[in-house]
Amino acid sequence: MAARALDDPFYYLNNFQQVLAWLTQRYADVLSPQEQRFIDHFGALPRGSQGLLVRMVMRKGLRFRHSKLSYPEIGDIGAAVAPLLALGWVEEQAPIGLVELFEVLLKPEILLCLGHLIEHPKAKKTEWLQALDEHLSQLQPFRAWCPQLDDRLYSLTIMHLCDRLRLMFFGNLYQDWSEFVLADLGIFTYETVEFSAESRGLRSREDVDACVFLHDCQQRFEAGDPLEEIVEQVNQLSLDNPWLERRQGKLLFQIGQHGERIGDFALALGIYRHCTYPGARLRMVRVLERVGEYTLALELGEAAAQAPQSAAETQALLRILPRLRRKLGGPPVPRGMAREVERLELHLPRVDPALSVEYHVQAHLHDEAAPVHYVENSLINSLFGLLCWPAIFAPLPGAFFHPFQRGPVDLLNEDFHARRAELFAACLAELDDGRYRQTIVRRYAQKWGVQSPFVFWGALSEPLLEQALDCLPAEHLKHWFHRLLLDIKANRAGMPDLIQFWPQDKAYRMIEVKGPGDRLQDNQLRWLEFCHEHQMPVAVCYVQWAESAIASELAPTGDELPQNTHGCEQPPQIPCGSELARDGHT
Repeated sequence: MAARALDDPFYYLNNFQQVLAWLTQRYADVLSPQEQRFIDHFGALPRGSQGLLVRMVMRKGLRFRHSKLSYPEIGDIGAAVAPLLALGWVEEQAPIGLVELFEVLLKPEILLCLGHLIEHPKAKKTEWLQALDEHLSQLQPFRAWCPQLDDRLYSLTIMHLCDRLRLMFFGNLYQDWSEFVLADLGIFTYETVEFSAESRGLRSREDVDACVFLHDCQQRFEAGDPLEEIVEQVNQLSLDNPWLERRQGKLLFQIGQHGERIGDFALALGIYRHCTYPGARLRMVRVLERVGEYTLALELGEAAAQAPQSAAETQALLRILPRLRRKLGGPPVPRGMAREVERLELHLPRVDPALSVEYHVQAHLHDEAAPVHYVENSLINSLFGLLCWPAIFAPLPGAFFHPFQRGPVDLLNEDFHARRAELFAACLAELDDGRYRQTIVRRYAQKWGVQSPFVFWGALSEPLLEQALDCLPAEHLKHWFHRLLLDIKANRAGMPDLIQFWPQDKAYRMIEVKGPGDRLQDNQLRWLEFCHEHQMPVAVCYVQWAESAIASELAPTGDELPQNTHGCEQPPQIPCGSELARDGHT
């Protein structure tokens, strides 16, 4: 299927036409008159002109030299570009500045056109640009800059419109047209989900404009524009789309965190005071403490403790509140006794400094009868994702907007589980009667490689899956899975690094590894506490490196080092600049 799709030299045009057909069918009431005219006029263009425009849209930049445009399937570029020039979608006489000129010229061409102004011909292009920029500040067409060159420069004028169409299709501006190619090549495979009429991320023209505005504000924030102005404009945005409201809250939360980092506590407090994004309340307590407002911090912290948003907030407040009470003159509060954790102390030779401490411990503890796997967050998440696949990919309204999502948009929302409660209950019920084993094995084979927010395909193998299903009690799996559903964002990370199985005894042990000077993080502490609460075998292994002389004697051969290089924080994927990865939900 993928090979056949790419056999057509106009495969990229077919993909673009698929987007336009999708938008016409599902977003007709949202399209602006300009966008609708574009779709109509595009459909009436000759195939070569359609292909050339899409090639330009999918390439980087807005300027294209005629001599650099060569596509066998399009043929004569001059004939293909003529209708685009007539429509105004491409311009030939657009004025450009020196910076844009340097972007489209090679060094010999710059010397040919501007050599009489260049004092040091052997210098770098950047040095030429810096020297000439003070004297050549005018804007003029390419032909006026370079009459010596027999070439034409085309400027694309409709990129913003095409970006809006891409936004409506993907629901974001970080996924691009390469998604189609990656899917056609089989690099990415996505679950097929039925789309209901209500499954639209942007439900009105106002939603489209708001989403574009939020994206622009994010870009301005990352570019270092004045924060107060951005915050004011974002706060003025009135929304009735929960999905966009979450994006709005996330952007404000990010700006608040940045305000903390640069010491602008007034800005941070102003944001957190009204921000509903998860974690904003705890950040406000911390900032109030930093600026010496201990009474206000204590009042807010005590109110939060009565109705905590998450286990992470509870854990943080257990440290913050006693400290605030001491600062206000209250009596010292005795700390609770830390629960005893099985502790392993190892002195190991550092065989290969390029390998992490976890791999050294894995190699040391591994035994044929008691294999050790470096799984970190991958194993439990994957078992959960395989068992609960139907619930995760249920076609609920507002969950899936387009065919290139690796998970539902509302994955990290507070009501994610509640909206699918019956579906998850049906999946987890298989743990009670033993059906889960067959289901997980079958789904592992059927869904191999399909994108998922939980399944780490690169970290799974049939032996690992078999050992896990043999040695992990269904009761423990149920506890883990319920905890994941309580707070997916917080609880799908922090799990112990290694897992050791004793297949003959159907037993296991999880091991958190800490190298010299390393300490347990909050999410790891929460997982350890959870494991102890449910009597799950877990240990913390503290490693010190042996002296080099001893290391040379004790060093195992290369064959003894682990070959598994997985244990990553996110499912292995080809980076595509996707916020999907940042938010972990599309």
